[in-house]
Amino acid sequence: MIFSENRIYLMGILNVTPDSFSDGGKYNTLDNALFRAEKMLKEGADIIDVGGESTKPFSESVSIENELERVIPVVEKINRNFKCIISIDTYKSRVAEEAIKNGAKIINDISGFCFDDDMEKVALKYNAASIIMHIKGTPKDMQINPFYENVVDEVYNFLKDKSERLKSKGLSEIVIDPGFGFGKSLEDNYKLLRNLSKFKEINCPILAGISRKSMIGKVTNIPPEDRLPGTIALNSIAILNGANIIRCHDIAENFQAIKIVEKYNVP
Repeated sequence: MIFSENRIYLMGILNVTPDSFSDGGKYNTLDNALFRAEKMLKEGADIIDVGGESTKPFSESVSIENELERVIPVVEKINRNFKCIISIDTYKSRVAEEAIKNGAKIINDISGFCFDDDMEKVALKYNAASIIMHIKGTPKDMQINPFYENVVDEVYNFLKDKSERLKSKGLSEIVIDPGFGFGKSLEDNYKLLRNLSKFKEINCPILAGISRKSMIGKVTNIPPEDRLPGTIALNSIAILNGANIIRCHDIAENFQAIKIVEKYNVP
């Protein structure tokens, strides 16, 4: 098992893409990606989450071949050079399998295993720790007037049903992610955050992926690269409401914040 209930994990975002919403083009060469991974590990990251396709609102999908060319050399090099846990951020089963073969231990699927029918088979074949996220629609259309009768109930029921199904098939380690910003309005995102403790009833670790997102920018009118204070505030709230894994860009600053919140949260 990778995750323990007794601590908070810091997942460092490594986008090896030209077009991710806040750091696209910064780490899409092998040398830059390795430098970034090493820096995040030194700053306190527990997991390096490697992604080769932007899933920002209105983004287009990339081919399997293109995604493989972007992520597999990076996964292989990180695995060979550093002692760390590697996560592959993909909804394509072939990319996930190749990443696992090259050292990844976690599948981080924004579609909750819904976009590719073979993803479940890959996860079960390797008994990979699996992060299932809720999304409404696809990255290309998810922010076109998303609507819920009750966003908390709908997201909760999806994650509960999906996690129970995977557990019944034998998958031993499942993480749930409510999918902040993925087919949700500003108010939906804050409702989910306020009610995050409800998701603990599913009995899976909870991941919060809030770093630099529009739920900060729409409140503050600050661009993504300047949203660190808002990110720390939201991540702190998420931990107090039950989050076990924090996925973020700025490791050193969030590491410090997490240590303080953990100390505060000790009974």
